Amino acid sequence: MNLKAYYQKIRDVERTLTEPFVVLVSHATPDGGRDGLFTEVPSQLAAKMIAEGRAHVASSDEARDFRQKMSDAKRAADEEAIANKMQVTVVPAADLRKSTRPGKE
Repeated sequence: MNLKAYYQKIRDVERTLTEPFVVLVSHATPDGGRDGLFTEVPSQLAAKMIAEGRAHVASSDEARDFRQKMSDAKRAADEEAIANKMQVTVVPAADLRKSTRPGKE
């Protein structure tokens, strides 16, 4: 393997990427990579994956849909986390006794 050519190819691909984070679509690979999975990665890693033939850049429509799905999933997870929080108020026993005495306000 010619390392100089390999790294030059990565640099060439990285120059074509305009965004700091890129949505990629994976390719099937002999080492178990699955075809058609979307992921968002930094442009340096995206360039490496593209140069190695492991993925290609998603179309703008695919990227928009992927980011919208991720945003919706994050919002749902945040809402579920808020709903599952248990709120506890600690009341000293002395205050509790004062408020339960009849005739005292």
